[in-house]
Amino acid sequence: MTSGLRRTALAETARYPEEFAELYRGAGYWTPETFARFLPARAAEFGDRVAVVGLDARGEQRRLTYRALDESAARIAAGLAELGVHAGDRVVVQLPNIVEYTEVLFAVFRLGALPVFALPAHRAAEIGYFCRFTDAAAYVVAAESGGFDYRNLARDVCADLDTPPAVVVAGDDDVEVTASSPSPRSSVSLDALRTREAFPPAELDPESVAFLQLSGGTTGTPKLIPRTHSDYLYSVRESARICGVGADTRMLVVLPAAHNFPMSSPGILGVLHSGGTVVLAPDPSPDTAFALIEREAITMASLVPPLAMAWLSARARSERDLSSLQVLQVGGAKFPAEAARRVRPELGCTLQQVFGMAEGLVNYTRLDDDEDTIVTTQGRPISAHDEIRVLDDDGAPVPSGGTGHLLTRGPYTIRGYYNAPEHNSTSFTPDGFYRTGDIVRLAEHGCLVVEGRAKDQINRGGEKIAAEEVENHLIAHPAVLDAAVVAMPDRYLGERTCAFVVTEGEAPKALALKVFLRDRGLAGYKIPDKVRFVDAFPVTGVGKISRNELRRALAATFEN
Repeated sequence: MTSGLRRTALAETARYPEEFAELYRGAGYWTPETFARFLPARAAEFGDRVAVVGLDARGEQRRLTYRALDESAARIAAGLAELGVHAGDRVVVQLPNIVEYTEVLFAVFRLGALPVFALPAHRAAEIGYFCRFTDAAAYVVAAESGGFDYRNLARDVCADLDTPPAVVVAGDDDVEVTASSPSPRSSVSLDALRTREAFPPAELDPESVAFLQLSGGTTGTPKLIPRTHSDYLYSVRESARICGVGADTRMLVVLPAAHNFPMSSPGILGVLHSGGTVVLAPDPSPDTAFALIEREAITMASLVPPLAMAWLSARARSERDLSSLQVLQVGGAKFPAEAARRVRPELGCTLQQVFGMAEGLVNYTRLDDDEDTIVTTQGRPISAHDEIRVLDDDGAPVPSGGTGHLLTRGPYTIRGYYNAPEHNSTSFTPDGFYRTGDIVRLAEHGCLVVEGRAKDQINRGGEKIAAEEVENHLIAHPAVLDAAVVAMPDRYLGERTCAFVVTEGEAPKALALKVFLRDRGLAGYKIPDKVRFVDAFPVTGVGKISRNELRRALAATFEN
């Protein structure tokens, strides 16, 4: 597909029906602002306030003001333009949590080009697919990160493409290219692009596609999610408001910066929208994070549940001063209530649960919610125009308080994946509701309680078991750090349950765990048939437990 045809496909995929577009404009949700002018506007307002703190690609500490970040992005944008990157082109961005990530992000936005957000963990199969599928004009990497050489990855990817993108490398001065006449296999140092004159912000349709985000699935190549300027910026603005973000906010980013959660919930964009400071952590370990919280007076941080539990475990052994931390967000997967209850007494801050998806819908517990709501629910939607359906297996609405499949549509939820008609036909209803794949219960005050994923529901002889319910009970055991319950095939029952358990200290006996669950009043059919103790769980690139990997481990271990 040619670049022009891909632009047409993007526009068609992202288009909302006009009746809904008019509704969202009229409600003030969609505004004329675009990402091309997002940073210039903040630079004019916040000027010499510090925008970003972190290491660069060479491991040197940098602190950029709003004005300096905007000026750097403008020069890089000009260099990208000389490499042949134009408005509407796609740019695969694969950078770790380094300052250059923000410079490149806003440079690409300024051009009116579309970032394709890759994660540091992606390798040739994924990157090659992104470049080929989007007809990428450029691919931006760090020279090295985490002991991995991304220059070799770029060479491997380009060697396998008929029309490879221009490669831009952060942290390597030896990469050179003649910018005035780039070849299809051009490569250039990011620093070489900084010498150009500032590039003016592109004039863009605010309802056009701004970037391509990745789906959060754990199987196959991620689907590409087209987000528009209007829909995403609405989500960013409202997230910042709901989460109490302001000019005094100092947010620690420990998750991969390109992931939807740390980018917009309220994330990097929400903090910069409000004039706060983003602090990028080179790794998510408690030692690194606690040191940064103390040094940078961090007020807010965002974690996935496994990291949150690691922080809770490490807190008792740390002498770091975490008193500045006011809010700890936990999202990306359900945070077990037993662990959630520990956040305030052990970390001394307010927990904010976040349940959302890169496709759109985001829910937050509010900062002034009562403690029971905060620890037992995943919050309520951002918008009054977020429409929620909870349906049974036959597609009928469940009774009040019942559990069912979550469907949603609203002012910032997509209407289709990019260039994926077959998948769209099953992921979206004819009237535009997105089938999230989550099993939820609608609780009081409009709060959602996530019971699990549809594919994680275990059918044991006709009895339905929500894996996360059993996991929550397991984590209540004082020796259990984390747990994941998965199905294993059985010729008699159809499926049995196996609990993979990570412990702290000496592991209890499997029988003792089963007795513990029975003593907590768990139904007999929900008690795991097998218990396996492991040192750690396989995870996806964004820190979620990969149950697909666990199932593969089961298949290799057991025969039925």
